[in-house]
Amino acid sequence: MKALQFKRNLPRYAAARLAGSFTPGRGATVGPLELVDLDPPVMPGPDWVRVRPRLSGICGSDLATVDGRSARYFEPMVSFPFIPGHEVVGDLDDDQRVVLEPVLGCASRSIAPTCSACAAGRLGNCEHTTFGDLSAGIQTGSCHDTGGGWAVAFSAHPSQLHPVPDGFSDEAAVMIEPAACGVHAAFAAKVPDSVVVAVLGAGTLGLATIAALRAYTSPRTIVATARHPHQQSLAAELGGDLVVAPTEVRRAVRRAAGTRAISRNGEGAAGTVDRLTGGADIVIDCVGSSSSLTDALAVTRPGGRIVLVGMPAVIELELTPLWHRELELVGSYTYGTETLQDGSTTRTFDLAFDLVSQADLGRLVTTTYPLARYREALEHAASAGSRGAVKVAFDLRDERERSAS
Repeated sequence: MKALQFKRNLPRYAAARLAGSFTPGRGATVGPLELVDLDPPVMPGPDWVRVRPRLSGICGSDLATVDGRSARYFEPMVSFPFIPGHEVVGDLDDDQRVVLEPVLGCASRSIAPTCSACAAGRLGNCEHTTFGDLSAGIQTGSCHDTGGGWAVAFSAHPSQLHPVPDGFSDEAAVMIEPAACGVHAAFAAKVPDSVVVAVLGAGTLGLATIAALRAYTSPRTIVATARHPHQQSLAAELGGDLVVAPTEVRRAVRRAAGTRAISRNGEGAAGTVDRLTGGADIVIDCVGSSSSLTDALAVTRPGGRIVLVGMPAVIELELTPLWHRELELVGSYTYGTETLQDGSTTRTFDLAFDLVSQADLGRLVTTTYPLARYREALEHAASAGSRGAVKVAFDLRDERERSAS
């Protein structure tokens, strides 16, 4: 079967890092990712099933891997060679369409009793991602034994699968996983009513987070940053009240929060806003870069909360504002179970299904490619914003091997 496989090859990984630094996504041309022919997947256990992907999204974390920018933190939690792809809608052998919840927690690893995180429904915080019946891997798409969505077929545990309702398009279904990340971020932010929230970034994660904030919380104002015109339009349509370029976020939050600016004398243009005396109550960073986190620290009010959604890797950052303004910095990795305002709990993916339907997030899938054009697909995904796209995905619906298998 056809698959995109990532092998452990340090010289080619270094070449990908160099190529990606010049042209994002170019690591696919020189790096360890290859289109290969493999035997069909072997089920890791008796309960496992085969999934044949229909659409499989390209995530920012995938691009970091392809371009050699992944944090070394993840090295012990990956098993080589692996097949990427964790944003997946596919078919089971009985032709039932399913969406993958990719976390490989205690249930999929046949570990009993489960860890405290899995028992509480916090699957993304599983303590056993390198143990049990499977090779190391925090999720499908980084584990050798399961395969991943960038292939004609892969293996999944029933606990990972969610049926897709009739009437749900494949494009909507492949947005469930990134939408769940946005939903989890909105709940991790713990947004009180009538506050100012700023969302930095309007790629897939940022747009999903804006939609989730509008659907499941009640802030007074959502300030959002977006670089490109189509991102600005989508951010406003999905719930952003004040959408500005990243360079204007400090002025925008100043207006929204009714606070004052502090400028540096003698540096930059006259009137340059260095930081705010107050600021947004909550800032959600969906970029994870040095500049976005610097902005977050500058526009969060003293005692406020910063939620980090974008994967940061290794960055340079001055943390003095975190200390001086007594800010709370919270990570928001992935999904599991959320606690609603009435105290009840529900699966993040269930909320994501509702959000994708209500906000029509399937429209964010703007371009698809066959596996054979993976180099072109990955370069497109890496420059999606500047090319008028949001989510780029692999389309495996017409793969001949898929229909014949």
